Amino acid sequence: MATQLVPYIFFYGRCEEALEFYKGVFGGSYEMMRVKDTPMASEMPPGAANSVMHASFTADGIAFMASDGREVKTVDPDAGNISISLSLDEGPRGETIFNALAAGGKVGMPIDNAFWGGRFGMVTDKFGTEWMMVLP
Repeated sequence: MATQLVPYIFFYGRCEEALEFYKGVFGGSYEMMRVKDTPMASEMPPGAANSVMHASFTADGIAFMASDGREVKTVDPDAGNISISLSLDEGPRGETIFNALAAGGKVGMPIDNAFWGGRFGMVTDKFGTEWMMVLP
């Protein structure tokens, strides 16, 4: 079996909202388990029952795992919590995804010609996740 990198993103109380957002951007689906549905429910802090213990998201060529995490932590959208590089072989689809990710977020570098060929842009979405887009 080949090695595969799968990002694990913590959304600190906004996991389900983030999964719905990414589903709207990329299509695909997710599976989610709440704290109350695990054997660890009694060990968790009061009020954590509806928190997302673990989730997995999949869409065409995209996969990541996610959680609300154990503690509440504010994610600084300007600092972010992870960067993800996404390469697409269809320019128009990539531009659509870039613009959808930018909704409520911040464009760090508009899509433009890259010195190594193709095009490149960076956007931080409303959850503080930085996306580096590589397009033809």
